Amino acid sequence: MVSEKIKTAYAGNKGTGVRSDCFIELELTNSGGIQFEMNSKVEVMFGKSNKKLVLDILGFFNIEHAHIQFVDSGALPFVIAARLEAAIKVLIDTEKGFLIEIQKENKLPSKKEQHRFSRLYLPGNSPSLMLNAGIHKPNGLILDLEDAVAPDKKHDARFLVRNALRSLNFYGAERMVRINQGERGLEDLDYVVPHGVNLILVPKVETPELLIVVDEKIKQLKAKYNLKNMVWLMPIIESAKGVMNAYSIATAADSISSLAIGLEDYTADLGVRRTAEATESFFARTTLVNAAVAAGIQAIDSVFSDVSDMEGLEQNVQVSKSLGFNGMGCIHPRQIRVIHDNFAPDKIEIDKAKRIYLAFLNAKSKGLGVVSLGTKMIDAPVVKRAEKVIQLAVDMGKLNKDWQEETKN
Repeated sequence: MVSEKIKTAYAGNKGTGVRSDCFIELELTNSGGIQFEMNSKVEVMFGKSNKKLVLDILGFFNIEHAHIQFVDSGALPFVIAARLEAAIKVLIDTEKGFLIEIQKENKLPSKKEQHRFSRLYLPGNSPSLMLNAGIHKPNGLILDLEDAVAPDKKHDARFLVRNALRSLNFYGAERMVRINQGERGLEDLDYVVPHGVNLILVPKVETPELLIVVDEKIKQLKAKYNLKNMVWLMPIIESAKGVMNAYSIATAADSISSLAIGLEDYTADLGVRRTAEATESFFARTTLVNAAVAAGIQAIDSVFSDVSDMEGLEQNVQVSKSLGFNGMGCIHPRQIRVIHDNFAPDKIEIDKAKRIYLAFLNAKSKGLGVVSLGTKMIDAPVVKRAEKVIQLAVDMGKLNKDWQEETKN
């Protein structure tokens, strides 16, 4: 059904500095067929194929008469399709969706306990920042529909994020989306859950009730589309009330894999300034870590906002690790390596873990019920911790997986 009031719609971005995007102005008319105007930087190479894609999408939605202005800044097909459909959906009430074929790799599941040392935020309405983000090898890529998207662009962003989940090369990173708050966030789920998302970040969580509603909506969508893969939840605590309810939030649903803290909003809620020393957030961070550990999930620290201060970032990661966090967010690719290097076990940790584990194996081979290293007794939690350090060192290339054989030699 065509709206009786709105005849023209716009989607996308144009102007100086815009790359890998396009801008579409679509006007529905009563006659004259499809009138197509193109202004493209790459018309010689891709003009014909881009025009065909536009006409195919218009035909898919049964639009026979329209005037379309297409300003192209090197947009890939999944971006063009997202922009055009966003404009169409303003003008036409339809449940149909023009879906780009999903990549095989973008159907793969993720695990509850997998490494989440780094997660890189990407604005959900900026395709140029998405395209090659995965080559920096973050553990997760977050397509952000919340704070990184202007209110008047949130409609456009939903279609772009949906198509990116299907078409973007994530280079093995976990496919994450941060939804909006409240009812808008629940509506966001329709655009991401059926399209290969691994993990949903839920912002500004203060009580478990919100997560119960989100989890139920995801279950309904999985049943509707016959989806088998688990969709994990990462609640973000960003207020004093959320901190005080951290454990109930962490245990609100079985799909919760991790619990994150957002310190910019948290310190604003307290009415204090966020400092490099972070004494103002010490209680919140340790509370969140304890809640996560008690719930058997991961604790994820906030972002470090100064992208030029690598020394400060390194110190921040070391403190974060010492508090018990399993990872943190980042807002620039240059932060990823520093985060990984400092969350990885160092030589002292690895050597100690190896000694503990070898002592455990020796005691086990002798049928001893007590493990000792030198004059110190070692209990089961210490051995378990050593095993985790060793596995982490192997996973991050800090230790050869055949290290026990090398020790014998």
